[in-house]
Amino acid sequence: DDGEILSRVETNVVPAEVRDWLAMTFSRASSSCPVKKVHKEKPKFRSVANAIRAGIMVDKIYRRICCSTGFKVPTKVAAHMKDINEWSFDVFKLNEVSEGHALKFIGHELLQRYDFINKFKINLQKLDHFLTRLEQGYSKYHNPYHNLIHAADVTQTAHHVIHSSGLTTWFSDLEVFSAIVASLIHDFEHTGTTNTFHINTSSDTALLYNDKAVLENHHLSSTFRMMKDDEVNLLSNLKKDDYRELRANMIEIVLSTDMSLHFQQIKTVKHSLNVQETIDKTKALSLIVHCSDISHPAKDWELHHKWTELLMEEFFRQGDQEEQLSLPVSPLCDRRNTLVAESQIGFIDFIVDPSLQVLGDMADRFVYLMNHSDRNVSSTSACNSVSTQPSTTSSTPQSVLNFETTRTTTRAWEACLVINKQKWKERSANGLFAPTACSFQFHRSITFNVCLLLFNLFLTKVLTFVLFNLIACLHQFYCLFTLALLFVSYTWFYLELLNF
Repeated sequence: DDGEILSRVETNVVPAEVRDWLAMTFSRASSSCPVKKVHKEKPKFRSVANAIRAGIMVDKIYRRICCSTGFKVPTKVAAHMKDINEWSFDVFKLNEVSEGHALKFIGHELLQRYDFINKFKINLQKLDHFLTRLEQGYSKYHNPYHNLIHAADVTQTAHHVIHSSGLTTWFSDLEVFSAIVASLIHDFEHTGTTNTFHINTSSDTALLYNDKAVLENHHLSSTFRMMKDDEVNLLSNLKKDDYRELRANMIEIVLSTDMSLHFQQIKTVKHSLNVQETIDKTKALSLIVHCSDISHPAKDWELHHKWTELLMEEFFRQGDQEEQLSLPVSPLCDRRNTLVAESQIGFIDFIVDPSLQVLGDMADRFVYLMNHSDRNVSSTSACNSVSTQPSTTSSTPQSVLNFETTRTTTRAWEACLVINKQKWKERSANGLFAPTACSFQFHRSITFNVCLLLFNLFLTKVLTFVLFNLIACLHQFYCLFTLALLFVSYTWFYLELLNF
């Protein structure tokens, strides 16, 4: 269980504060109830070669649709979008060249590339209004981290995993569509504070959802309430059965981004890969989106470092609120003594790396079964799950594949994890606990103190100048007074002599 996993986090290796944060954020006693639904299986390709041909076909469809949709993409945005299939896609650069509309362009791009606009008869005007309202919701609280850039990054990362591994041939169009839309809305109207903060402050949102997946429920509810407005309902042309399945998929995917369910989610998938059990496709998509949500430590250092700065600032802002409310400051939320480098090392070792290992193993198993469907897929494969073969090796944190399964998917994150972890170790050894510009408020306080110091120096010089001149004036007055006194004395003495 969660306690057994966290018990392996030794305090002599990981600081107590980091261990407390891991326990508070990524574990919870209760679990969410799965959503029941009826699945429809899509015919599967039997080889990776067919998957590659399918990808080429998608690109051709995308180019054809781009010429007919009328959606104008600026030249700089189009040029940057050429790298959308890359693991370390620079979403910050996209947001810059799109003038703050990274989410809108990512949404349009992916829905066009997968031909979902045509397949699900999405009205382009409604789609544009939907994405605009999403961006407004993500900007509602001006969060440093949980904003539209993060949503665009998670959506692009989920696309990379599905696209690069060839899983588009395993999932149905509706399932992939569910994952893309769920990624777009997964943090809609995020308040910039954690579920624990909402519970501890008895916020209206926590009371509404009875302290269960507070923010995740809010993201979903707010999105579907928003789509009750027909002008922004991009799902208005879906068939009723398709809409019900998509909604059920989205609910399960977004609720699975609740970090307190992390260990249970990873354990469930690992267990399914090690024994002869089934892996529900929606649970597989949930794992993909969840891993995409926590993937920034596995991106290029420049991207990871920037994401860390933004996340720590958001944590610190929550810590400031907790201090103002006389609440205990949550782990990693105290801007005065948080060990940033150590927190990222612990995050990589105990959360990100094991999760991505399971994700890669799951993708490898799906591809393996597609390539050996004649031998390995039983007659029950028509249902919406894949039957896995029992592993002949014991479960380890590194891999859950059996010896017959070879790695077929690209794991671009592995090299980045090694590099980023090493850089944090170097920073920790050098005493660089916080990233450059980690706290905007900290820098504002520095600026204020510098200005105050300069003002004090200026005031000191002014007072010194005034005092010096005052002393000079007093000295001159003393000299004149002395001369006048001498003049009066000599005059009186002279008059006395004359009288004598």
